[in-house]
Amino acid sequence: MNGRLPNAVDCRGIRFSFEYFPPKNDEMEAQLFQTVTALSVFAPAFVTVTYGAGGSTKARSLTTVKRMIGEMAIGNTAAHLTCVGAPKADVDAVVDEFVACGVRHFVALRGDPQGGIGSVYEPFPGGYENAADLVKALRARGDFEISVSAYPEKHPESSDVAADIDMLKRKVDKGATRALTQFFFDNDDFERYLERVRRAGIGIPVVPGILPINNLAQVQKFAGLCGARVPESLISRLGPLNDRPEERFREAAHIAAEQIADLVRRGVNDFHLYTMNRPQLVTAVCGLIGYEAERASAQPVDTERSFRAAATG
Repeated sequence: MNGRLPNAVDCRGIRFSFEYFPPKNDEMEAQLFQTVTALSVFAPAFVTVTYGAGGSTKARSLTTVKRMIGEMAIGNTAAHLTCVGAPKADVDAVVDEFVACGVRHFVALRGDPQGGIGSVYEPFPGGYENAADLVKALRARGDFEISVSAYPEKHPESSDVAADIDMLKRKVDKGATRALTQFFFDNDDFERYLERVRRAGIGIPVVPGILPINNLAQVQKFAGLCGARVPESLISRLGPLNDRPEERFREAAHIAAEQIADLVRRGVNDFHLYTMNRPQLVTAVCGLIGYEAERASAQPVDTERSFRAAATG
């Protein structure tokens, strides 16, 4: 029996994009491409592949992107790109490699400080100063799609949300075409942020980043590092289910699906899902909002089977 949220939403016009990270070993590589195959039935608008600060995952990112575009024919693959810890010539060489394998969409990011989240960021000598500088360089090189980051609860290094919006405007002025947000869990935060973005004269799409919660403790830790907030209401729903994996999975899927459905009702059509290289929870979320019904190539998603598979696998 297919599960659905009790208050259905109209999925027509909704578009999803998916984020993946490059695998660290052969086993993780197999899991990644099984996930990419499983989620391809949802016809994502595009997919993105992350890139470690200072190029720490450069080789794996390139290999992953090449395979997605070449072997799997996912032409709408976007490559993340950072400018931390590298001179301009090195970053430009990476751009050349991505372009040579068919990339026409970049996610241009400054990247975390070399000392890790929480340390002071210093531009690399002879490198791109920040994401706006990187966007400018990419725009000068070609007619790329250029996505950038946005932070509804502000970047942890920013003094306030106004400073974040000012940086976003600088990136847009240099040629950015889309903003993908850091994950958040309170839709009011996103709506207030979007209102301020529009008042600042920024007209590009601002796509909410949605993180289905595979592991509450990990998400809480990461949220603390990147300045996001996990509401107590979510903790109270998931915390008591730590030793009941099937119920925990079901609740996590409902939380993400409810967040998406509420944003749809507020007029949002595009969503960027952080997959964590696992298909089950994303598949269950899509099933709960009825998204698969809009994909001609997809078979109806058996949400109950997704719950059981994730709990036992």
